[in-house]
Amino acid sequence: MTPQLSLHEEVASALAAGDPVVALESTILSHGLPPGRNLDVARRLEKVVRDGGAVPATIAVLDGVPLVGLAGEQLERVCAPGADLDKLSLRDIGPAVGLGRSGATTVASTAALAAAAGIGVFATGGLGGVHQGAELSWDVSADLGVLAKVPTTVVCSGVKSVLDIAATLELLETNSVPVLGYRTGEFPAFYLRSSGFEVPWRVDDAAQAAAVIAAHRAHADSGVLLANPIPEASEMDKELHDRLLAEGLELLKTQGVHGKDVTPVLLEHFHTASGGASLDANEALVLSNAELATAVAVELAGNAA
Repeated sequence: MTPQLSLHEEVASALAAGDPVVALESTILSHGLPPGRNLDVARRLEKVVRDGGAVPATIAVLDGVPLVGLAGEQLERVCAPGADLDKLSLRDIGPAVGLGRSGATTVASTAALAAAAGIGVFATGGLGGVHQGAELSWDVSADLGVLAKVPTTVVCSGVKSVLDIAATLELLETNSVPVLGYRTGEFPAFYLRSSGFEVPWRVDDAAQAAAVIAAHRAHADSGVLLANPIPEASEMDKELHDRLLAEGLELLKTQGVHGKDVTPVLLEHFHTASGGASLDANEALVLSNAELATAVAVELAGNAA
C-alpha cells in the first residue's frame, strides 16, 4: 500500500483478519448506468457480496484520494446526477491524485488499486480488449496490460462483441493470463453467453476456480480471468444484439469515437435503442459476477486459513 491509498475501516479490518474481500469498480456506476439506477445497483452489488460472506470494497478516487471501500455518502456521490467524474484508467490515477481530481476507476485501475490494498478478487461487468483494426490504431485496452502485471482475479462476462475477441484472447495468452470459463467451454461476449471462441480451461464451481487461482499465484505474478456467462434468462436476443451492434459500430465510425470513449458511447446506444433491455442484461450479469467472485474469495480465504 502507499500513503495515498485510503482503506475503509471495514475493508482494512477484514484484510488484517484474513477475511474475504471483493473489489468492485466505479466506472460501471458513473459511466455505465443512468442516475438512480446506478445507486440501486451499487447497493445491490455490495449486498450480494455481504450476503455471500465477504466484505465489498467499491473503489474510486475522490478529491485526489484513491479510496478502497466507500462510505454511504461517498457511494452516493459517485452515483449522483451531474457528478461528472473523470474516467480513470491506471495511467490517469497519478494525474488525478496529483491534481486533486475525482474519478471513477476502470477495470485496469480498480485491479491495480485492489492489488495494492491486498485484495485478490475483483468483480466487474466486462473486460476491455483489443479493438477492431488495432493492427493500425494500436487501440488496445490497458485492462490487458494490467492483468499481465498484477495478481488480481477478474470475474467478468467476457468482452463486448465490438472488440476483436480472437486477438484479445491471444494477447491474454501472450501475457500469461489464464482464462477460465465458469461452467462453460466457450468465452462469453457480455450480452451473449458465447462469442464462438473456446476458453482454454473450464471450472465448474468456486472451489475449482479457487484451486486454480491459488496454484497460479504460486507460479506467476499475472492475474487470472474468470469468465462467467450472463445468466441464461437474461441473455439478449441475438438478432436484436447484432442489429444494435451494427448500428453502434456505424455510430462510432461516423462520430470518430475511439479509445476509452468507445464503451460509453456504445453502451448508451444499446441502452437507448433496446428500450432498456441492455440495461437489464448489464445489471443481471454484473450481479451474477459479484456473486461468483464472492464465492471464490470465500474459498480462497478458507484455504489460506
